[in-house]
Amino acid sequence: MKKIVLYSLLLISFLAKAQKKEKDSNLPKGNEAFLEKKYADAEAEYRVSTSKYPKKAIAPYNLGNAVYRQNHNEEAKYHYAKALKNAKTKTEKHLAYHNIGNTLMKNKDYSGAVQAYENALRNNPADEQTRYNYALAKKFLKDNPPKKDDDKSKDKKNQKEDEKKNKDKDKKDDKNKDQNQDQKGQNDKDKKDGKDKNQGKPQPQPGGVSKQRLQNLLDAVNNEEKKVQDKVNKQKVHANPKKTEKDW
Repeated sequence: MKKIVLYSLLLISFLAKAQKKEKDSNLPKGNEAFLEKKYADAEAEYRVSTSKYPKKAIAPYNLGNAVYRQNHNEEAKYHYAKALKNAKTKTEKHLAYHNIGNTLMKNKDYSGAVQAYENALRNNPADEQTRYNYALAKKFLKDNPPKKDDDKSKDKKNQKEDEKKNKDKDKKDDKNKDQNQDQKGQNDKDKKDGKDKNQGKPQPQPGGVSKQRLQNLLDAVNNEEKKVQDKVNKQKVHANPKKTEKDW
């Protein structure tokens, strides 16, 4: 990738005016450290300045530059966005949009970068560096079109497939549930019908003979045996001769 242009809010005239107005001792210290490429020291000074003057755009913008130089791209974008929010002039807005575009380019968000550079040019149409980065972002966007639509279509297709699977599963579960309920109902019906048919009748016992019937059979056998025994005993009485009361 060709080198993109990074703005630094270190223009002598611009910073001199800011320092006179604000009387901020941390801001010039941060600028001095930044020029010496001591980005961590510059970051510390800019953070103090930002905390003292939270509604100013200069310190958060410079803080974004110091963080960006330390390869913390996402954090730099956050500070540029804060600077943009506090920006009062077109110059401040132009610089913030420009470097937001740089962070988006680094993230390969070419569509977002194109939009950021467009906003930068609206605030300063004559800036050649912004125009160069804008053209570069458009080229990368053309060579690398976003695939969001394809991803959405794929996600939508997968979602439909998942929904179909869930519906089929629900239908199968409902069918099994209905079958189980029908079987349970049939079993209950059979059980009830059997109970109604057998109600009032002696239930069969193991062996096919009821307890009452078995008792009746035993009683009948006992009665027959008694009758036979009585008959035998009667015959024995008639067969024996009677003795006289006196001897001959």
